[in-house]
Amino acid sequence: MSSTATADLVIETRGLRKEFQGRRGTRVAVHDLDLSVPRGGVHGFLGPNGSGKTTTIRMLLGLARATRGEMALFGTPVPSGLPQVIDRVGAVVEMPKFLPHFTGRQNLTILARSKGIAPDRIDAAVDTVGLTGRDRDRYRAYSLGMKQRLAIAATLLKDPQLLILDEPTNGLDPAGIREIRETIRSLGESGVTVLLSSHILAEVQQVCTSATIIGNGRLLASGRVEDLLGASTSYRIVVDDHDAARRALAEGPYDVRADGTALLVETQAPAAEITRTLGEAGIWLSELTSVRPDLETVFLELTSQDTLGTATVGEPA
Repeated sequence: MSSTATADLVIETRGLRKEFQGRRGTRVAVHDLDLSVPRGGVHGFLGPNGSGKTTTIRMLLGLARATRGEMALFGTPVPSGLPQVIDRVGAVVEMPKFLPHFTGRQNLTILARSKGIAPDRIDAAVDTVGLTGRDRDRYRAYSLGMKQRLAIAATLLKDPQLLILDEPTNGLDPAGIREIRETIRSLGESGVTVLLSSHILAEVQQVCTSATIIGNGRLLASGRVEDLLGASTSYRIVVDDHDAARRALAEGPYDVRADGTALLVETQAPAAEITRTLGEAGIWLSELTSVRPDLETVFLELTSQDTLGTATVGEPA
C-alpha cells in the first residue's frame, strides 16, 4: 500500500475484508472496508454493536489477520511494517491488567520501567488524563471511569501520535462518561490523533471532528462531522398568531407546518429573511431556532437504510 497511502492520513485501509468460518458457513465481519483517518483531532469510528469496529481495530494492530485488503498506519503498510510504527501508536482495546493493591502511579511506574520509558512521562500521562492527586490511591479503590483513564494514561507513556480507543465509555455512569469525554477532547486538542470507536452518538458528537459510520462491516458514510450533519434548512419559530405567520410566509420560498406550540419553517433562505418577512407583516418573533439533525439522527437513518444484512460468502452483496 506504500504507493497509494496518503501522507496526511494516519490510518488508511482499502478493500479490507475479514471472514470467519463457522458451523453455518463463512461470515463476513468486515466487508471490503475503505477507511481514511486524517492526521489530528478526534475521528469517530461509529457503528452498531457487531458492525465490525473491533475486528477492524484488531486487524490494524496485528491482533487479527485480514482475509484480504490493504492497511497502512502513517503511510506504512501493516501488519508487515508494524515494528516500524508501533511505538507511535497507543491503544486501549481491552482493559489492561493492573495490580489492584498498588497505586495508579505504582502501576504506571512498573509499566514504564518494563519498557525503558523515562519517569517524567508518568507525570505527563497522569496530568493529561486528569488523575493528578488521585494517582497515589490504590487501583482497587478507583471508579470504573478512573480505571479507564489510567488505562489511557498507560498508553500515553510512550507519547503516541495515534491513540485508538475501543468503546471507552462502555459501562460508565454519566460522571465517568463525562470524564472520559473531557480526556479525549484534550488529547485531540493537544495534537494526538484519536480514533474513537463507539456506538454512543451523543457523546461522540461532542468530541469528534470527523467520523466514519459503518454497518454490517460496510462503509456507510465518512467525512467531517459538520458535513455529515449537513447545512440547516429548517427553523423552529414561535409567534403569537400562527395563521397570520402562515399567510405572511405563504408567498415566499417557505414550507410551513405545525410543530407543537411552534411552527417549523423549511427553506433555503437565511434566518434573517424569515425575520424580515414576518416583520413587514407586523408579526414579531418570540423565538427562532435553527433545527439541525444530530449525529445520532444521521446514524440511525444510515443504519436503518443498510438492509444488506451480515454478508456470507455466496450471498448477493
